[in-house]
Amino acid sequence: MSDLPDEAIPWLHEVGRVIGRYLYRPAFRFRVQHMDRVPMTGPVVVVANHSSMIEPQVLFGILPRRAVFLVKEEMFKGIAGWPLRAIGQIAIRRGTADRKPLLAAVQVLKGGGLIGVFPEGTRGSGDVLNAEQGAAWLVRQSGAVVQPVAVRGTKRPEGSGRRFRPVLDVLVGKPFELQVGPGRSGLAEGTEQIRSALADLVGELDRMRDLR
Repeated sequence: MSDLPDEAIPWLHEVGRVIGRYLYRPAFRFRVQHMDRVPMTGPVVVVANHSSMIEPQVLFGILPRRAVFLVKEEMFKGIAGWPLRAIGQIAIRRGTADRKPLLAAVQVLKGGGLIGVFPEGTRGSGDVLNAEQGAAWLVRQSGAVVQPVAVRGTKRPEGSGRRFRPVLDVLVGKPFELQVGPGRSGLAEGTEQIRSALADLVGELDRMRDLR
């Protein structure tokens, strides 16, 4: 088994990571805290909030190991499809029980890899007010640990003007093990635990930003 999907081209994945690491450096001032908390080996499900298309690219680049993200299927249409698959990203349909990509993600986890999920399913406020069940299902199927990551600073506050190199904060929480019970009730409970942990981390980051 591999820590990348079958369609991925490993060297292109590494090139993509380098691009993601530096692409937004001219536009933002990065403050990254506790990245050393990310386990360097073994199956990990990263759960993160996002309010724009920038967060997935940033996290793909700055995570300290290979990362395979579940990306909405619409992003794979047209010329973007092949590059996304080549760097190892997995297309998933939102709002449906799309088992094929989830099973591909399980294979990556069983190969000791890291899967990135945005539990809200689509970009919004980034406040994690709800969560879809994919992350909990992946944990149940693979035994992966959950790694919450909070990101703030990509979305311009309402009513504000243009900002020159605003601060982009990334706060990495402590990874935790999660026992997801059987059936729909177990999945719902596990999903709420993941949502709550991520929401707490986002709240912590917001408080830190208010004090600065």
